Amino acid sequence: MDYRTQITSPTLLIDEKICRANIQKMAEKASLHQLELIPHWKTAQSKKIGEWAREYGIRKITTSSIRQAAYLSNSGWDLIHIAFPFNIREIPRLNELAKNQAISVQIVNPFTIQKLAEKVSTPIGFMIEIDAGYGRTGVHISDFSKIDEILRIAKTSNNLSFLGFYIHPGHTYYKPDKELIYHETRQALAMLKTKYESAYPNLVTRIGDTPGCSVATDFGDIDQMGPGNFVFYDLMQVELGSCKKSDIAVALAVPVVDIVPERKEILVHGGGVHLAKDHLIEKDGKKNFGEIVYLEKDGWKTPESRSFVKSISQEHGLIQASDELLNYVQIGNLLGILPIHSCMTADAMGAYLSLSGEWIDHAEEKKFKV
Repeated sequence: MDYRTQITSPTLLIDEKICRANIQKMAEKASLHQLELIPHWKTAQSKKIGEWAREYGIRKITTSSIRQAAYLSNSGWDLIHIAFPFNIREIPRLNELAKNQAISVQIVNPFTIQKLAEKVSTPIGFMIEIDAGYGRTGVHISDFSKIDEILRIAKTSNNLSFLGFYIHPGHTYYKPDKELIYHETRQALAMLKTKYESAYPNLVTRIGDTPGCSVATDFGDIDQMGPGNFVFYDLMQVELGSCKKSDIAVALAVPVVDIVPERKEILVHGGGVHLAKDHLIEKDGKKNFGEIVYLEKDGWKTPESRSFVKSISQEHGLIQASDELLNYVQIGNLLGILPIHSCMTADAMGAYLSLSGEWIDHAEEKKFKV
């Protein structure tokens, strides 16, 4: 069946071959550097795509919420780590989840670990998130008193097990020298390991960003890598040098509803509720919310002349069209949009349609189907 015959409204397509190739490439890189690959599943959020990942030796994953962890639990993972500063209001749900699924959580302050020590009734692991320059969250790399206090409190509970240190060097997204950032990250994690491994000989260190994991060539003695976006990639990752456009594994299929040749504009059904509102900036200052590809029976093709979505509202997407695209398209046709940020687009859409016509699950389960 031609997958295009199933589409009447905005639909997120996935190319399984590209997705598998991305997973395989990162798994091979992890193996080359003797790292354990524990991907952040906030991008894919899918049990089916998880099955593909396990074919490449991946046994543990990371999520960004307990809701995602619950959705993915009991589907074959040896461990699910929730890489978001733990929300103590969810301790009851954590206790239930941990009865049947090995779980670990992220800690950034002593108050949270104290509440876990008091109320956790099922064994769980925890990692301490370290801020080594990003500034979003985490214990500052030099705040040993806070780290020591977290570890001291954790020892008061038989249900808490310290796994190690986690750093998300997210500034690789906006600073050009990724190798320098990774050098600083390696130094930070090596220092922490040296300081604490005598008391915790099995502790591990983990990094978790796609730009760095994609391009870095030296990981030092880091134990684990946890990129997420690499499963699909997107135009932002292309801009950062993490991948090529041909590595992008998802595209939003959108119906054409109007064409205005004199303004070189095409209106499509596909807006902020489908793509999200992440954008890049063109050289002339215009916003770019996604680039246009042609949808063919076996996938999508990049046109010779570039066209992009220049503005979006809730349901509308307005394309700045090339002459090539204007000659190619008619009202009622489908076009594909390569997303700027695939994680947000996938979360907004809540389901995938494969090129074989199979619907693939997503934790949000919105299923924008016919």
